[in-house]
Amino acid sequence: MAHLDIPQTTSTPLISFDCEAKTLRISGESYPENSFAFYAPVLAWLKQYLLDNRQLTIAITITYMNSSSTKCMLDLLDIMEEAYGRSVNVSIIWHYDLENPRSFELAEEFCEEVSFPFEITALSK
Repeated sequence: MAHLDIPQTTSTPLISFDCEAKTLRISGESYPENSFAFYAPVLAWLKQYLLDNRQLTIAITITYMNSSSTKCMLDLLDIMEEAYGRSVNVSIIWHYDLENPRSFELAEEFCEEVSFPFEITALSK
């Protein structure tokens, strides 16, 4: 399985896979010029990974997300949900800043869309 490591920029999040922990980390702000082009390789990687493997946690720390990134995140959740339906052990841990209520609201909205484990956790200061 190809390694996934996309560096963070001012408008795109860090996306990095830790093979030993079986954890995909997504952190930063997400408002790329073309969200669909930015997330396409991530979604392709995720589909293939979940066909070849039985466990994945996605750890998300997003402070801002534009509407097209939100659509891409819903596509990501759909892939995770489909894998969960095949008994793949998937989960999401969403970290939010207590001073950023929009991040918490986003997490709640996404959590309502899925049936697999989805944990919402405040970042400690």
